[in-house]
Amino acid sequence: MFANLGRLRAFVAEATLLADRHGSSGMAGPTLQAALADLVAHDDWLPESCAAPHPEYYQQHLLHCDPLERFSLVSFVWGPGQSTPVHDHAVWGYVAMLRGSEFSQRYLKTASACVPDGAPTALQPGQIDVLSPLGGDIHRVWNACEDAVSISIHLYGGNIGAIARHVFDPDTGQTKPFVSGYSSAHVPNLWDRSAEVRLTLK
Repeated sequence: MFANLGRLRAFVAEATLLADRHGSSGMAGPTLQAALADLVAHDDWLPESCAAPHPEYYQQHLLHCDPLERFSLVSFVWGPGQSTPVHDHAVWGYVAMLRGSEFSQRYLKTASACVPDGAPTALQPGQIDVLSPLGGDIHRVWNACEDAVSISIHLYGGNIGAIARHVFDPDTGQTKPFVSGYSSAHVPNLWDRSAEVRLTLK
């Protein structure tokens, strides 16, 4: 089955227009969130190469990065039992559930530890979690499905694979810098529209 890249292309165009109008810091808001909600309301556009799990590690596939690095869109693929460490983001973000379910546990940083901030929340398909360094963006995420793959679509206010961030030891609060990078060297080709254009030729 071929992915309906038109949906992804339309979302990238909408996000780019918002970035042009408002800049990276100002593009996040109801219009962008609604566009992302519409994207994950359909499950026919994600290429199979960006949905395949790894047997040991969660995967972070780049779907698109704005040429000026004002935003990036990533598919996170979670195999059963896979999770992140406690970490932050340093930029605003949206986490939108596409398939399966995932848990997110927020944390508060103290002088000597990272303590849970409330109970874990479960994200279901179509739901969106909002992250902001201003409101607290330290969390840990894991696949809520014990025997199935889960996939979430993450939108960030920068090139998340190249941003210096932190992981935290929840027992001591000790921080360690990290840069996530991406799991694949390839991104979906949104711009080869030759097949659909050929259909219009006489």
